[in-house]
Amino acid sequence: MPLHLKRKRNHMKLPENVFKRRLSEDGVQYGLWLGLSSPIAAELCACAGFDWLLIDAEHAPNDYRSALSQLQVIEGAGTQAIARVVDGNPARIKRYLDAGVQSLLVPMVDTAEQAEELVAAVRYPPRGKRGLATSITRASRWTQIEGYANQADAQICLIVQAETVAALDNLKAIAAVDGVDSVFVGPSDLSASMGYLGQPGHPEVQAAIAQALRDIAASGKAPGTLAGTPEAVRAHTANGAKLLGIGSDTALLVSGCRSLLNSVGG
Repeated sequence: MPLHLKRKRNHMKLPENVFKRRLSEDGVQYGLWLGLSSPIAAELCACAGFDWLLIDAEHAPNDYRSALSQLQVIEGAGTQAIARVVDGNPARIKRYLDAGVQSLLVPMVDTAEQAEELVAAVRYPPRGKRGLATSITRASRWTQIEGYANQADAQICLIVQAETVAALDNLKAIAAVDGVDSVFVGPSDLSASMGYLGQPGHPEVQAAIAQALRDIAASGKAPGTLAGTPEAVRAHTANGAKLLGIGSDTALLVSGCRSLLNSVGG
């Protein structure tokens, strides 16, 4: 090819983590849990206009590849994606970050020490321990994002999930860990930990969630939880919630199927 016809290398920009930025702004971000493990369902939900969609790899039948395909269609539709990993294993976290996940939810974080280990897992040295391999990773767009490694840490949003009595006992210390962006209170596991298995709406559980949200907000970090009704949305927002999961694709499908069948007397 003649020299004057050679194309210049197309250097891409690292995508801004809009979700992370909005956590520090006024207002609440509303999201939906994805449990169907389907890129088509994920794209459909992304087009509906939610602020964020969470790809659940803890309880839903997602694997790494199905999570990646959903991440791609969610981003393509212009919605913010969060991935919930199975646990805090640094090797597993590394794979999701290398796939391009910028917002990560880690379940069952009970202590500040666990939170500190997670911060190290999502950051490159010298601030952390994340392994570096840009030439084969989607996160760097296979080295087409110039200087990816030097920019990546600033765009990673770490959300730790408080789901037990132990986590609530250590909540202020967890929220104080530098590098934790948000603490998300999990009602279902918390209810079980408090002795109210399957009763996340129990008054004592709800009172504990309300206090936790206030404590997280007071720490300067973004509080989050689940809110299944408009009343719950108002209550949690009043207590400082900045991100609320207001449903799931699975629940919407079940509800829609039952409603349709009932409408014809089935």
